[in-house]
Amino acid sequence: MRSALPITSVVAPAIKLTTTGVRPSSTSTALASSDHSYDYAIAKPEGDGESRRAFNYMVLGGARFIYASATRLIAMKFIASMSASADVLALAQTEVDIGNIEAGSSVTVKWRGKPVFVRHRNDEEIAKAVKVPMSALKDPQADADRVKIDEWLVVLGVCTHLGCVPINGAGDFGGYFCPCHGSHYDTSGRIRKGPAPANLEIPPYDIDLDGGKLVVG
Repeated sequence: MRSALPITSVVAPAIKLTTTGVRPSSTSTALASSDHSYDYAIAKPEGDGESRRAFNYMVLGGARFIYASATRLIAMKFIASMSASADVLALAQTEVDIGNIEAGSSVTVKWRGKPVFVRHRNDEEIAKAVKVPMSALKDPQADADRVKIDEWLVVLGVCTHLGCVPINGAGDFGGYFCPCHGSHYDTSGRIRKGPAPANLEIPPYDIDLDGGKLVVG
């Protein structure tokens, strides 16, 4: 048998790499010499201006949408605040049972916070109101223009002078008398004497004699 050859260490010769004679490219030099140039190239990709414009348009569009929605909400709240509440609607009309009101008497009801005089006039009261000439009236108005049915007179119980409540069935003309400043109204609710400038106001109303009902408002 052959004897084993001795194992010796084999050391490869060192290889020295040099850059002698190798000229770096201009691109490598630029990148190596200026980190700022490299960062700028990354931060400003091609087409960045269009992206910014699109983003600005999106922001402006969203802001306009939010503004329009807020304006609509405010408008709806404002309209809702102007709508009549349930308690106001309940007072919009007042129903009066006139079946038990005898001729020559009257009742006072409340409508929208104001007193209303509902008067069942007798023949004498009607005659007094009808025969008054227009020349005798401060606020000329025929009796027929102030009633729907001769027997029934409906007026606001508010003096047209300063808003006091007149006394029913009193005064020089048998109609109404205001104790505050001495205004006298006749049986048609027209001003006849005193400082009041106008007749008692006629509120809107409907009357149903068959049903014995009168609805004010």
